[in-house]
Amino acid sequence: MKFQYLLFLFIIIAFSSCKEEKVHHYIKFNNNKELYQFLKWTPENRFPLISAHRGGPMPGFPENCIETFENATTYNPMVIEFDIAYSKDSVLVIMHDDQLDRTSTGKGLIGDYTYEELKAFNLKDNDGKETNFKIPTLDSVLNWSKGKVLLTIDLKKGVSYAKVIEKVRQYHVESNSIIITYTANQAQEVHQLAPELMISASVQKQAELKRLNSLGIPNNRIVAFVGVSAPDRELYQFLHEKGITTILGTMGNIDKSSIASPARNIYYHLVNNGADILSSDNIGQAAEQLDKFRYNKKITSPYIN
Repeated sequence: MKFQYLLFLFIIIAFSSCKEEKVHHYIKFNNNKELYQFLKWTPENRFPLISAHRGGPMPGFPENCIETFENATTYNPMVIEFDIAYSKDSVLVIMHDDQLDRTSTGKGLIGDYTYEELKAFNLKDNDGKETNFKIPTLDSVLNWSKGKVLLTIDLKKGVSYAKVIEKVRQYHVESNSIIITYTANQAQEVHQLAPELMISASVQKQAELKRLNSLGIPNNRIVAFVGVSAPDRELYQFLHEKGITTILGTMGNIDKSSIASPARNIYYHLVNNGADILSSDNIGQAAEQLDKFRYNKKITSPYIN
């Protein structure tokens, strides 16, 4: 009887472990050509995605943290947006704020600490709860990302595009990296440094795309950030006709509206209206609605598992 009881207990424990195991949804491109093909907008090629703003923080998972990035992939195939800053000794580390206080157990400016000193601090989630997770380096994020996610890489003030591009090439992640720019001149700089890389550029009106083109940036290297409020369908149509995929920032008011009124299916309607990538802080709800949208439209991709 004792053996039968132990066997029964073992089966229950094993079953519980299997139940709790999370499935990860990964995006994989073998080369730049596959990335270009995926991001070239056509009605047949479209695959709407979520961009996890600052990596998709939630209780127990701090922003800008590899463990948080990995957790985000259990909800949907993900674009991971993250922020790069310098340590005192010029190590490229992942952190949004200039100050350490809000997101870690450190105090003061991140630039006042060497990377070795930063390793002593733990990250905190958005509720201020300390975790065991550490401030990652750009090296560790790029190495982790291969065959798992698309990256949108945001540089804090003073961080060199040239140094970040050097790291992207060192880790051979050109095929899953998009560099975020905020001005046409920044986009020009990135394109001149790395003409093979995709660029997230602000295009909130047609004239801004014409400006980018006039600086030598072709449409097939642009992902258009259309702002943090939904534009008219005409802008989406204009960009889509040129084969350009769009990113809409829902972090802020749109996310708050969706949390307050989940039955409105806001994310579903935004994608149906023309947004291709939703940059969101509310990835759980957005994932449910994008799953529904892709199912209803019978959308699949060979690059998504």
